[in-house]
Amino acid sequence: MKAILSVYDKTGIQDLARGLVALGAEVYSTGGTLAALERAGLPARSISELTGFPEILEGRVKTLHPMVHGGILARRDRPKDLEEIARHGIETIDLVAVNLYPFAEAVRRPGADLDTALENIDVGGPTMIRAAAKNFPDVLVLTDPADYEPVLAELGAGEVSLETRRRLAARAFAHVSAYDSLVATYLYGPDALFPDILTIPLEKVQDLRYGENPHQRAALYRQVTTGAPGLVDRIQQLGGRELSYNNVVEASLAVSTVFDFLTPTVAVLKHGNPCGLATRPNVVEAYELALSGDPISAFGGVVGVNREVGSELAEAISMTHYDLIVAPAFTAEAREVLTRKKNLRLLEVGEVRPAWELGARPETMQYRRVSGGFLAQTPDALAPDEVSTTVVTRRRPTLEETTDLLFAWRAVKHVSSNAIVLVKHQTLVGMGAGQPSRVDSVRIAADKAGVRAEGSVLASDALFPFPDGVEVAAKAGATAVIQPGGSVRDAQVIAVADELGLAMVFTGRRHFRH
Repeated sequence: MKAILSVYDKTGIQDLARGLVALGAEVYSTGGTLAALERAGLPARSISELTGFPEILEGRVKTLHPMVHGGILARRDRPKDLEEIARHGIETIDLVAVNLYPFAEAVRRPGADLDTALENIDVGGPTMIRAAAKNFPDVLVLTDPADYEPVLAELGAGEVSLETRRRLAARAFAHVSAYDSLVATYLYGPDALFPDILTIPLEKVQDLRYGENPHQRAALYRQVTTGAPGLVDRIQQLGGRELSYNNVVEASLAVSTVFDFLTPTVAVLKHGNPCGLATRPNVVEAYELALSGDPISAFGGVVGVNREVGSELAEAISMTHYDLIVAPAFTAEAREVLTRKKNLRLLEVGEVRPAWELGARPETMQYRRVSGGFLAQTPDALAPDEVSTTVVTRRRPTLEETTDLLFAWRAVKHVSSNAIVLVKHQTLVGMGAGQPSRVDSVRIAADKAGVRAEGSVLASDALFPFPDGVEVAAKAGATAVIQPGGSVRDAQVIAVADELGLAMVFTGRRHFRH
């Protein structure tokens, strides 16, 4: 047996080589891998001894040689292949262990430029991996150190099964595909948001408890990127039950909601919508006001906080049953309080930059699966200074109303369309979501708010097609409205607002979230 070992990640490589030597294999290696094996006293030989040719171009060319690829690609069940390689003095190679330069890490380092990127594009490695994977019935291909020990065990038992060989080949092709996707994304550049061919490298983080429903299976994947790491890279579960699909979805929505605000903010989400949301200088007060938004719906929900959770906040949170709490950090005292609830999941995510700071980049694009394809879009990410308003009614909003209107406008984009929120003192007091008719969402929001609707302001994620929504809001006690405008009946809607004494502002932007 002949084996070639050439890896960047040297985890377990000495143990693999030791096991192969014990099984009688000849081990060939390159560069740093060879040095690591020699330091361990293992009888590894340079790849140059196999090829009869030195490494050239500062190591750019070392394994691109017929003595390597002829030995890998020769089909053992075809006498003609074996006769041909024998004629050229080529011997078969039975195992290839290769993993690639960490391209994403290299280009993210401070000072990295195009030259850095080009030097970290592996050529010989992917070529050997593809060759071995193509000929997997005869050649073992290892790209993940986790596979070393199981493969050694099968070799020691006498034979590696075809099923194992096929699985390793699939992993190898996926490894190279993900790597090439990273290189392509980097070379396209951060402004190429919709390339003609889109590939997204994903790595499995973990299997999930179940999908949207218990009979559905699910898993969580992280997007490997040359840009800023995403939320999944930062999630650290500190306690509680195993995560389900819905937990991850709602945790992501909670983070995007609370980190859209710069001041201490708390959101309580249920089924993907904030049923409570408030901002205050004191995060404990913000939580209490967020909970007051809809304490009935809050039961079994998710709490998102954009500040560290301390013991006082933890005690307040522990008084209500939740599935999950997500925050930048938890103090040791807060963890002690919250982990008393054995099933309560705690997710620590570090400091998250708001979407409007990150902007539209390949790593922030939003994708949705549809039958036979995907939709792609840039994020709905407007910075506070990008929100411009035009007063369209006779009465201008007061300073207090303006403050609440801007809070409501930032809140409503995190609610499913047709979205309506009622806000009072920067606290969500009523929310209507997902209704086919916008006026029905207004009615639901008003019903949820009850007496708290008196003196509130309303935000609508899209235009009012008829005046009826404004009429329902005014009857409930709302005094001001913020909406995109743009309806053919804007004049009627404005006239009704004037008759009812409401202030109304248009933004010229809408916030659909389907």
